[in-house]
Amino acid sequence: MEKTEKKDIFDKIMSLPVLNIFEPFYKKYKEGLLYLFFGGLAFFLSIFLFWFMGVGVMHLNPIVNNTIDWIICVAFQFFTNRTWVFDGEVANTKDFLKQAGSFTTGRLFTLIVEDGIIFIFNEQMAFPEMPVKLVATFVVIVLNYFISKLFVFNKKD
Repeated sequence: MEKTEKKDIFDKIMSLPVLNIFEPFYKKYKEGLLYLFFGGLAFFLSIFLFWFMGVGVMHLNPIVNNTIDWIICVAFQFFTNRTWVFDGEVANTKDFLKQAGSFTTGRLFTLIVEDGIIFIFNEQMAFPEMPVKLVATFVVIVLNYFISKLFVFNKKD
């Protein structure tokens, strides 16, 4: 009996009649495309939360704001990256906890980078909060991809 390929929701969407012309491109670049999609969602979530908790409504200190924003976005990113981007399925609870720990450790590193950028350019040099957050977020997105790809969801076959 042949083993059938497991299709997720995105595979099913790409096999629809109108979209199936893009299916070869999608299959070839699936990981990167899904990382961009979920990274984009996380980006907008992060920017909205930063605005809402900072200059928009709550007026929190930018570092405190960014750290709360980070906690929410890391939870979102872990489950989307694990489920759809990097196929992070593991065999047992121990491996799941190890994966979650390495993901969080990698994200803690990029939180320090992001908070450092915000501290230097916003708090020390008085640049406006939102442009600094945008630049910091782009730096972090790139770092997060490589950390996830190389260390967290790396399949050691």
